[in-house]
Amino acid sequence: MQFGVFTVGDVTVDPTNGREPTERERIKAMVAIALKAEEVGLDVFATGEHHNPPFVPSSPTTMLGYIAAKTERLLLSTATTLITTNDPVKIAEDYAMLQHLADGRVDLMMGRGNTGPVYPWFGQDIRNGIPLTIENYDLLRRLWREDVVNWQGKFRTPLQSFTSTPRPLDDVPPFVWHGSIRSPEIAEQAAYYGDGFFANHIFWPKEHTQRMVGLYRERFAHYGHGTADQAIVGLGGQVFMRRNSQDAVREFRPYFDNAPVYGHGPSLEDFSSQTPLTVGSPQQVIDRTLAFREYVGDYQRQLFLIDHAGLPLKTVLEQLDMLGEEVVPVLRREFAIGRPAHVPDAPTHASLVAAAEAPAGATADHADAAATPAAV
Repeated sequence: MQFGVFTVGDVTVDPTNGREPTERERIKAMVAIALKAEEVGLDVFATGEHHNPPFVPSSPTTMLGYIAAKTERLLLSTATTLITTNDPVKIAEDYAMLQHLADGRVDLMMGRGNTGPVYPWFGQDIRNGIPLTIENYDLLRRLWREDVVNWQGKFRTPLQSFTSTPRPLDDVPPFVWHGSIRSPEIAEQAAYYGDGFFANHIFWPKEHTQRMVGLYRERFAHYGHGTADQAIVGLGGQVFMRRNSQDAVREFRPYFDNAPVYGHGPSLEDFSSQTPLTVGSPQQVIDRTLAFREYVGDYQRQLFLIDHAGLPLKTVLEQLDMLGEEVVPVLRREFAIGRPAHVPDAPTHASLVAAAEAPAGATADHADAAATPAAV
């Protein structure tokens, strides 16, 4: 399994002292978090994409390219790449460029975002969210896999004899996860292509995540990519830790109560009982995270949100120390116990290159012979 952190990049007032970081400070803090993630032995750093306050990561490739130059092993990902409002041509070229610069340490998580006004800002209609997702991703895949593309769709101008540059590293595109909070159509899309499915797993109860992942696994098998338990699943999660659970609750409460997304809503205790949010000791985080497998099965990637709601960088780095030293080593060991041999590891560039070089017939992709996700 891969373990890492993801950031939404919010600029939020620290409720304990009233200080709001500058955009520069927040951007630099995100870089520091990525470098610390590699230092403590995590596998993945992922950044969201937003184009509205209070968020700053409007250009993930710029940030990830900078981090790539400062790291050696860390896998760089997006926590959302807006497939609806970004031009697929620009996505294809930007992330192929990043893939070369990072020596293949790149993958993407496609999503529609959580901000309605972003659609008209980029000339689109939110009512076309799902159709845009389907059409744009179909074009993106072709741009990465075909040297010359002739294409016509509904939402952008046609392409004639177009070649996106640079071509993907080793002729193998970055691995794609399809991220969703609530949309079964996205689980269907991920299954259709045999891509990964990432359940946000932060705001909803476990029963919702179980249904979404179950649908994806069922449809993954339907499209002939393997058995249901071979589907590629990732989960989000949200934690705050201190050695003593009471200290964790006391320290995190003001941040929770004033968080941009769920502040001034349910209590910390209610939200923790109804969602996977875990505020407590490292052992409580271990126990809660291990329980995820009970309702989603063996999965490939676990990302934690640890740096939002105005938490100071010093506190976030302390969280990373606990993750790297106390939590993740135990999770690696425990998740490996009883994991069937036929359940795949999380994809990497090296594993994708090896699969591409395998003898013909050794692997199969039956998606092209099946119904398109738009018909579902």
